[in-house]
Amino acid sequence: MAEEQVRYYATGRRKTAVARVWLMPGTGNITINGKPAREYLGRFTLEAMVNQPFAVTNTEGQFDVVAHCKGGGISGHAGAVRMGIARALIQAKPELRPTLRQLGIVTRDPRVKERKKYGRKRARRAFQYVKR
Repeated sequence: MAEEQVRYYATGRRKTAVARVWLMPGTGNITINGKPAREYLGRFTLEAMVNQPFAVTNTEGQFDVVAHCKGGGISGHAGAVRMGIARALIQAKPELRPTLRQLGIVTRDPRVKERKKYGRKRARRAFQYVKR
């Protein structure tokens, strides 16, 4: 009989990106859409953003992460995975909640691109005014 492996699941969202995140006890491997985080994200800043929940709670190297992202771009994916990891960490260790909440990692960032309005060039940019 194989022992059932413990997995914690959480959803993270940022801009239009949605990340489904699974957290399992392990060695600290982070996989996003089937690729290692370093290869998938491509930027050190985004990689640091994804690792932030672990760094803040001193749980680096204790969990493996598998994330599936869709919608938006790389930056949105990184933010969504970060939020998913934070929420899954709270499931695994409820005592970490105040620390993560204080940094605002658990809260959904509501900033989304504003829609373009008719009679304008972009969301707010009007066409150039002609005086004569």
